[in-house]
Amino acid sequence: MSRKRILLIDDDEGIRDFVRIALGDAGFDVTTAEDGRRALELLAKSKPSVILLDMRMPRMNGWEFSAAYKALPEPRAPIVVVTAARDAGAYAAEIGADAFLAKPFRVRDLVALVRQFSSGAPKA
Repeated sequence: MSRKRILLIDDDEGIRDFVRIALGDAGFDVTTAEDGRRALELLAKSKPSVILLDMRMPRMNGWEFSAAYKALPEPRAPIVVVTAARDAGAYAAEIGADAFLAKPFRVRDLVALVRQFSSGAPKA
């Protein structure tokens, strides 16, 4: 059985390392990008099962990435907004994300969301 690919887009290197390890231990392959522009480059090479998206980043933020991603041909992966902003749910709704996870988060909550959306389960 092949491991599901996850794309994490976050400008915080510590978060990228933490999530890569946590999801790797849970059986996922995690690719990371420090901003939306780099993420779009990676998407040209490989299609993830789930995208974990921070909203506030330099060069290309989450709103800009989302708009560019939605302009790409389907199929598209579910997007889970992962942000420290108080309005995480509102940000997720603004871009039409499938779910959100507020920072700080518990590893088990992260893994559960990624499993749910990488398995093709219906939206929560």
